[in-house]
Amino acid sequence: MKIRYLGHSAVELVGSKTIYIDPFLTGNDLAAIAASDITEADFVIATHDHMDHLGDSFDICRRTGATFVSVFELTDMAGNEGITTEPMGIGGSVENDGVRFSLVNASHSSPASDPTGVIVEMDGRTVYHMGDTGLLADMGLLPEFFQIDVAFVPIGDRFTMGARSAAKAVQLCGARIAVPIHYRTFPIIDQSADAFVEYAREKAEIRVLEPGETMEI
Repeated sequence: MKIRYLGHSAVELVGSKTIYIDPFLTGNDLAAIAASDITEADFVIATHDHMDHLGDSFDICRRTGATFVSVFELTDMAGNEGITTEPMGIGGSVENDGVRFSLVNASHSSPASDPTGVIVEMDGRTVYHMGDTGLLADMGLLPEFFQIDVAFVPIGDRFTMGARSAAKAVQLCGARIAVPIHYRTFPIIDQSADAFVEYAREKAEIRVLEPGETMEI
């Protein structure tokens, strides 16, 4: 699987299918690509409907024919716009075209629905995108059900976990590799990943990706 970090919380997964998670590109000055650059996609996932996560999800789905995966309330909105959807709830899993999606708890706010994290299993690899969240003891249960290869971990503080709690989240979920997200994008969360790396480096392999940078697992 090839993974590209697109900036803020946006992630591209490319394997047997192409998947975008939280594609906030329009209005993000640090985004590695424009939404219009995406011409092919199989699935688009939104962890919640804050503008910096739902972002360009509907536009990408309309243009590419991708299936929109999210909680029921957001898929209902997408369905009303003629988008193909895969509605889910927290705690549930769905398999679609060889990809398994699981929604898990996130501690945050959201205008229209419960916020979530998402676990994607594709081509024998497992990716956990935490969305926006505070530290949750629930994360410690995940290793009983998933062998997480990569976790995308919000570290920006103020609205999500800060460096120390994000490092604990990495330990709890048992991820082999952790990538920090949701920091630097705006002045209000403009900090480096240095503190997170210091706290988390003994808990997992830490990869700090710049927008547009890729990795393979």
